[in-house]
Amino acid sequence: TQSFADCVPLFIALGDSTRLTIIQHLYEALPDGGSCPAQGLNVKEITEQTSLSRPAISHHLKVLKESGLIDVRRQGVCNYYYLTIETAISKLACLKDELQNACTE
Repeated sequence: TQSFADCVPLFIALGDSTRLTIIQHLYEALPDGGSCPAQGLNVKEITEQTSLSRPAISHHLKVLKESGLIDVRRQGVCNYYYLTIETAISKLACLKDELQNACTE
């Protein structure tokens, strides 16, 4: 189904423990309980909190961005990555509804 196909990048992104760790660090970096999610972390800050190289972190950030779980904003010469889960939640909700409808038919 199209809903499942739309969720595949999300499942891939969430299926890796390193990416889950990055999501956790981005969540922990949210100020004021998440009221300003766009602050984010840059690659250097994420690298310092993990045991991975900058290229490895960049690869994982690309996968997370393509899945819709994070986004990036540029500030000067730095890119700051932050959580953006609304699109992912919407895709999962569509899949849930589709599966629920299929099971009740």
